[in-house]
Amino acid sequence: MAFRQDDGPGLPLYLSEPGRAVADFGLYLATRPLAPRLPKGDGHPVLVVPGLLADDVSTLALRRTLRRLDYRVHGWGLGRNIGPTALCVNGLRDKLDYLHGRYRRPVTIIGWSLGGIFARDLARRSPDSVRQVVTLGSPFRLTRYSQTRAAKVFDRYSHLHVEQRTLPLEPEGVPLPVPATSIYSHLDGIVHWQTCLDVPGERCENIAVTASHLGLGHHPAALWAIADRLAQPEGEWSPFRAPTFLRPAFPKPAEPAPGSPVAAVDSAA
Repeated sequence: MAFRQDDGPGLPLYLSEPGRAVADFGLYLATRPLAPRLPKGDGHPVLVVPGLLADDVSTLALRRTLRRLDYRVHGWGLGRNIGPTALCVNGLRDKLDYLHGRYRRPVTIIGWSLGGIFARDLARRSPDSVRQVVTLGSPFRLTRYSQTRAAKVFDRYSHLHVEQRTLPLEPEGVPLPVPATSIYSHLDGIVHWQTCLDVPGERCENIAVTASHLGLGHHPAALWAIADRLAQPEGEWSPFRAPTFLRPAFPKPAEPAPGSPVAAVDSAA
């Protein structure tokens, strides 16, 4: 069944999210012996921001993987993510300033879902402090609340938010001032996958994987794509190309829904 872009993911995808996330973690465990084949890092700092209602525990597998690749990896350290509260907004800005000052190098920010929206905000505010942004299932192109099944949960904490957002979340045609990679899944059961698509450009791209929304932070294909993007030399950027033996893990783009403002371009194709 095809879903309009105005709709959120179908009920079967939504209800199967927890089970599929567990399966994704099983794939992560099964492929850990292949970890030495991941591209190595250069030691630059990485900040990982969790999604809505999640905390640093949710990003533990991702952070451990990147730490083994020699990055200086940090969780956000702000507890559970319940939206743009004063603690979140000020804490993230302070964290980025601290990491940039401590390592004297620009910071890669990886944001999962809502965390990716925050990551893009940070990059616009402090581009000199940010090396690149990688988002995981982040609906930064959201134009209607019906495109996500997390809207009611987000609104539950709106009385604590110090920033009130309007739709669309980001204007089209205004790319980030730093390299940006959006990792998304056509099987996302929380947000409509087309809301995660950036407009491809000289330093921005979209990479599709076959993960659940809740499994994007530990799915093996997502981890490979993240490691590949982070391993690029500072100041250099080239589009993602999956190695031959991993091509099946990165599906070709699907056709965009009629009237979609963004073409579904998958740089891994």
